[in-house]
Amino acid sequence: MSIPTTTKMTYTDTQCGKNLSAVEDALYVVGGKWTLRIVIALLSGHYRFNDLQRTIKGISARVLSAELKDLEINGLVTRVVLADEKPVVTEYRPAEYSKTLRSVITALADWGQNHRKKIKGLL
Repeated sequence: MSIPTTTKMTYTDTQCGKNLSAVEDALYVVGGKWTLRIVIALLSGHYRFNDLQRTIKGISARVLSAELKDLEINGLVTRVVLADEKPVVTEYRPAEYSKTLRSVITALADWGQNHRKKIKGLL
């Protein structure tokens, strides 16, 4: 008598696993507490450090500086030094890569707006 062999599907073989893996990859890049807030501010036209800090409530200068460095390393932000201005001005611009997040941000904003009462009730 032969024992039937079963094929065990691995995590990444299933559609669920593929979706989870893709979301984990995305969250690795944009899942930080401040990442999307900074990208949203940049995509809205806030480019200077102090302007970003005023726009993003609760972020300290130290954290904003560290986050901007990480975002630059990850290709989401471009640092631009305007040396011809006195004093020298540094601006942070959304890189082309961060612009690919627009539809995600819009979908999250729509979902948040549609479920605001329930979300606020949970807080």
